[in-house]
Amino acid sequence: MNEDIANYLNEIRRDFAGKPLNEDAVNDNPMEQYALWFEEAVNAQLLDPYAMSLTTVNNAGQPSTRIVYMRGIKDDGFVFYTNYSSTKGKDVAQNNQVALNFFWGELERQIRVEGAVEKMSDEDSDTYFSQRPRESQIGAWASSQSEELKDRTALEEKVAHYTEKFKDIDVPRPAHWGGYLVSPTKIEFWQGRPNRLHDRIVFTKSGDDWKKSRLSP
Repeated sequence: MNEDIANYLNEIRRDFAGKPLNEDAVNDNPMEQYALWFEEAVNAQLLDPYAMSLTTVNNAGQPSTRIVYMRGIKDDGFVFYTNYSSTKGKDVAQNNQVALNFFWGELERQIRVEGAVEKMSDEDSDTYFSQRPRESQIGAWASSQSEELKDRTALEEKVAHYTEKFKDIDVPRPAHWGGYLVSPTKIEFWQGRPNRLHDRIVFTKSGDDWKKSRLSP
């Protein structure tokens, strides 16, 4: 490693001064607590507060992480949309256990989620797809996500093809594209605090109930 970079990593220190996160102040329902924190992130005008890392694991045990947009919150989980034939789509078809992470550095907060993922209904996917910008709808048809692409021109030619194909008509949702619901079994709320003595409140699912506890930083 470059010596200057190594020195920087060894010397840089950032203290955290976030407000305390106490068990009594946290909602007993972690989805409602998430909604409260999300609203605060939106009100703080953070860039892309709905961005989350999604980690999947294929049947060979190889994890893969990427940033996706959370596009809906339900009582039982988090929603995102993608190409079913993408790497993440293939991974969850083999192993439906996934992890999410929301990191809001400006608020010194992160939310870690573990759970199972399943496809949403065609009706839900159709509804969301119909609300997307037309250019994004065309893109869903044109992109064979995660597959090797000869060059940019090849992609642009496919965009032009589908733009002409659906000219003057509504763009239908491709059968290979739709939504997923991540149903959490574990959700951890992390609040940065001074001297690395961070607050960590974790919820663990037991049947239909949630158990709340504190973790060491």
